[in-house]
Amino acid sequence: MSTDVGWSLILGASLGLGLWLLVSLVPIFRRPLLLHRVAPYVLDVSAGARDLVARQRVNPVRVLGVVASPVGDRLAPAVHAILGSPQRVERRLRQASAAESLSNFRGRQLRWCVIGGAAGATIGVAGAMQGGQVVLPAALALLGAMLGAFVIDWLLQRRAKRRLARISSELPSILEFLSLSLAAGEGLQDALRRVGTAGHSALGRELAAVVADAAAGTSLSRALATLADDLGHPGVSRSVDQMRGALERGTPLAQTLQAQALDARDAAKRDLLEAAGRKEISMLVPLVFGLLPTTVAFALWPGIYVLQVGF
Repeated sequence: MSTDVGWSLILGASLGLGLWLLVSLVPIFRRPLLLHRVAPYVLDVSAGARDLVARQRVNPVRVLGVVASPVGDRLAPAVHAILGSPQRVERRLRQASAAESLSNFRGRQLRWCVIGGAAGATIGVAGAMQGGQVVLPAALALLGAMLGAFVIDWLLQRRAKRRLARISSELPSILEFLSLSLAAGEGLQDALRRVGTAGHSALGRELAAVVADAAAGTSLSRALATLADDLGHPGVSRSVDQMRGALERGTPLAQTLQAQALDARDAAKRDLLEAAGRKEISMLVPLVFGLLPTTVAFALWPGIYVLQVGF
């Protein structure tokens, strides 16, 4: 690929994108017609206005999606195998408490695929202009697209893990609070409502949502089971099983939740010790390269200074 052809591709794409953005921002193309502005106010007297308002604009993205659906159906298993199954992504979104749906998440992945592919193709064209291989733009475009998709998925996994870790740290306190409320004579639903409104913790908000579902007509046992299935947290699942057993069989629950709170604290201590054992080398880095040289400098500098002054 010659230098002139490479620069022409880059500058032509940039010019086309800039012109498209400028044309889309022109007010005359964005201003609605007088007919569309008047129609909502004459719906009761004009059948044509009702037909005009009832019309729905066709999204070209949906049309392209319908046209490309046979190809998409064939590629869907491979995409799910690489980027994760829909059930797995939906669970991660639920664990991360993300407001977006699965389709919105896939759309965001697609956008970053396009951005990564465009960036990789630009770098490849620039490399090919300097005498690189002709296939370099295609290879870098594919690499950039894959990197964009995987980065979005990695960020979602990181967000879900951080929220689950926060729930793990809050679980012992929540269980102790529930056991105290139950020991004081409150029912399970009232205790859950009290815990949900007591603070702004992640697990407290989940329990408040459970109480809201129960108030809307869902049984409390079913709402708790849905919470355990959606989060997939072992400690929360064990606690929910005990709560559901107490609701169905009428068994006492305060002492059981207190024991589970102690177990959760012991598990947190074990996890902390295991994390410290896995990060021994990384914990030594600031000691060896930070504190130790500073200590040696403070110890040797006065003697060196005295020797320089005295001699």
